[in-house]
Amino acid sequence: MYDTTKPYISEIERIIRTTWDTKYLRVDERGIHKKKPFDYTAMFFDHVDGIGTKGMDHWRKRTFDAAVTDVLAMNLNDFCLARAIPTSLCDHIFLPTDDREAIVQIVSHLAAECNIRHIAITAGETAVHDNMNGMEISMMMSGFKRSVEPNQYREGDILIGIESSGAHASGFTRIHSVYDDWESLPESITTPTLIYIDVVDSIDRAFGIHGMTHITGGAFTKIKRFLGTCDAHIGRSHNLEPHSIFWDLLEKGIPEKEMYQTFNCGIGFVIGVPVVEKSVCLSTLKEAKFNADIIGNVTSGSGNVHIQSKFSDQEYTY
Repeated sequence: MYDTTKPYISEIERIIRTTWDTKYLRVDERGIHKKKPFDYTAMFFDHVDGIGTKGMDHWRKRTFDAAVTDVLAMNLNDFCLARAIPTSLCDHIFLPTDDREAIVQIVSHLAAECNIRHIAITAGETAVHDNMNGMEISMMMSGFKRSVEPNQYREGDILIGIESSGAHASGFTRIHSVYDDWESLPESITTPTLIYIDVVDSIDRAFGIHGMTHITGGAFTKIKRFLGTCDAHIGRSHNLEPHSIFWDLLEKGIPEKEMYQTFNCGIGFVIGVPVVEKSVCLSTLKEAKFNADIIGNVTSGSGNVHIQSKFSDQEYTY
């Protein structure tokens, strides 16, 4: 039976307090204190996201560390698009049963990651919903923009794709729709989303990135948001191949055109850079242990994305 007194609360508070002194903030019972001489004159930035349907798979397999990585990645990678630095977060954990072991593991891993990234956990909540089939972790992350430079691809840009680790944390409702049962899902289904912010932010600071896209919900159609009147052209001659799960989804009947508007198909992040910077950007990504390649270019146009499929000789426009 669910114990509404939450006897583990003191343990959770102890863990969260380990994040309360960062290079940006100091937190105590009175509130949140900004540290000087840090410059807070830049614009503040908030973002919220969760792991969605993938939480069903994490709960079933009890892959709680991977679930935490997923929710952090979904927020941090979008912070990257805004050229923003995270400083704090509030989390909300939804579970189908009152599972102390799961809650402590989730909060412990989250705190460890936050300590590495100088993020203070300033609030949180755990909710038990006995009508859920899995778990959900959502969070609101707060910080500030280090730059107000717009996220915008430019005519003449080279597009560099950075490899994904699999399905990441998008499109899982569609994934579940084509598998007969839990047992038929691939073993790799809970592989966590890659966190790109560290390497992409370093490239942006050093060489200047024009446009960036985190390939999540909406997949490659998301690039359209940052094209303006330009067109993006993605070829098939690059070395970033669809993972086995994407071939499996295609074979199970998901139309090829839908694949590129639902799944990352092997490319988790896209950046647009000037031609003269392409080699040094690729070298930086390689040094950071990311597999990346030139996947296309940006031309004048009308805001469309043209993709040569890796699954066939077809080309699609979105």
